[in-house]
Amino acid sequence: MLRNALISLPRANFQIIVIRNVQKRYPKVDKKLQAAAESLAARGFLRPNKPWEPPANINETILKICVDHGLKSDSEFESLDVKFNVLKACFDETGYGVPNSLLHTIECVEDLQVFYETPVNVLTPFDALKKMELPKNLHVQEDYVRFHPDKDTLFNGLSAYPKSSTIVSGLKTRKKYEGYSAKTTWP
Repeated sequence: MLRNALISLPRANFQIIVIRNVQKRYPKVDKKLQAAAESLAARGFLRPNKPWEPPANINETILKICVDHGLKSDSEFESLDVKFNVLKACFDETGYGVPNSLLHTIECVEDLQVFYETPVNVLTPFDALKKMELPKNLHVQEDYVRFHPDKDTLFNGLSAYPKSSTIVSGLKTRKKYEGYSAKTTWP
């Protein structure tokens, strides 16, 4: 890292200070933390969550469970044992549990009610688009057709793009679609 270089040049009765090679200092980033952030960014928005549509009487159910464990509607969890027992009872009653990544956010009964009132939608935007009623001139092709010269018999394996390969890069799509490398005349 470059250091600040101060040069003092006397000139008559004035003194000129020139600062050269100034570089901003950024905080050091832990490599493990940076790798974790990149991993989260690569996974995208789709998380393996369980879908949840809260029933109409979910607030009464949560309050009943909390009263059974000695909590009021405005009280906080006194200990981890009480919190664990309440969360376990809520899971047994509803079949939907609090994921580990959100356990720290639930500190009182109100937080628990807000969590169980919130619906969880696990549809991707593409899946939601397939289920929407679209205009007549717009179509979503769910299972698209990929050209493969060995399997396409309509034109005897001749492609409209003879020197372009079909590259399938996704891990999930590799199982569904087969890619191929086109033969090129140039090395």
